[in-house]
Amino acid sequence: MQHRTLGRTGIKVSPFALGAMTLGSFGTADRDEATRIIHRSLDAGINFVDTADMYADSEEVVGLALKGRRDDVVLATKFHGPMGEDPNRRGNSRRWIMTAVEDSLRKLQTDRIDLYQVHRPDPSVDIDETLSALTDLVRSGKVRAIGTSSFPASQIVEAQWMSERRGFERFRTEQPTYSILNRSIEGEILPLAQKYGMGTLVYSPLGGGQLTGRYRKGQPIETHRSQMPFSYLRDERRLDVIEQLIPVAEQAGLSLTHLALGFVVAHPGVTSAIIGPRTEAQLDDLLAASEVRLDDATLDAIDAIVAPGTDVTRLDMSYQAPEVLDAALRRRPLAERSAA
Repeated sequence: MQHRTLGRTGIKVSPFALGAMTLGSFGTADRDEATRIIHRSLDAGINFVDTADMYADSEEVVGLALKGRRDDVVLATKFHGPMGEDPNRRGNSRRWIMTAVEDSLRKLQTDRIDLYQVHRPDPSVDIDETLSALTDLVRSGKVRAIGTSSFPASQIVEAQWMSERRGFERFRTEQPTYSILNRSIEGEILPLAQKYGMGTLVYSPLGGGQLTGRYRKGQPIETHRSQMPFSYLRDERRLDVIEQLIPVAEQAGLSLTHLALGFVVAHPGVTSAIIGPRTEAQLDDLLAASEVRLDDATLDAIDAIVAPGTDVTRLDMSYQAPEVLDAALRRRPLAERSAA
């Protein structure tokens, strides 16, 4: 695989990154098979591995598999999600960051993390506190670069401004969702990342699994995802689009999976697309897409089905601001409304 530069870090990464969320008890519970998937990915030219502390035992699985090969891998992990009942074992505070990084280093069996990412925004913490703690980790050598995941454009700009004003390390990457079915980041996030020299590693390039061709209109859904309460899997609008995309893939001589991956990595603002195989067979199919190059006619056909910069519908696991999720944050107290 031809390597790409991760923003302005100087770090060279493969156009596909191995997402390790499902390597462990979240998916591939057989650790020997999980190790084979990681080794097979590295042997095929992938040098970028992404995980998170909240992905069950994924960090332990990755740490074991990378023994003897750590120096050949750009290793990324994330913090923010709850790691127990204690309300302080989560979020983006200095108190938690300093504990979370040590936990991850221990589980990954390494002395440094190449890319340490804030998994989600935390409205209860000032961004300068988060950046201050992460800057200390970079200067101590425990972390090489820092990034964000699912940050809105306004918060990316605020963080860049804060880093410049206070002399903190800058966020060097952003990890948003991106696929043919979810293209909203083309409007602001990708241009913004290019403006600030940030690398992007996009997740769910297969639309949460829907762009594998295994989800068809009028057919039963029988995959591991169907056991989860994901509403997008049965959304008629998404299924209608999939039916329109299948002829485009056939015209291009590709599977739907390969069309989807080729589309994502064709955008100049995308550094790397995260693939998440659960089996070696799935990995082999995904790796074959590294040779795909979509021509303009195919990209135009996709644009005609899903307009640039738009989402067909959102993924359940996409970040939503608290103001969207909590009605109380959008409404004045009843007494104030009555007074008005």
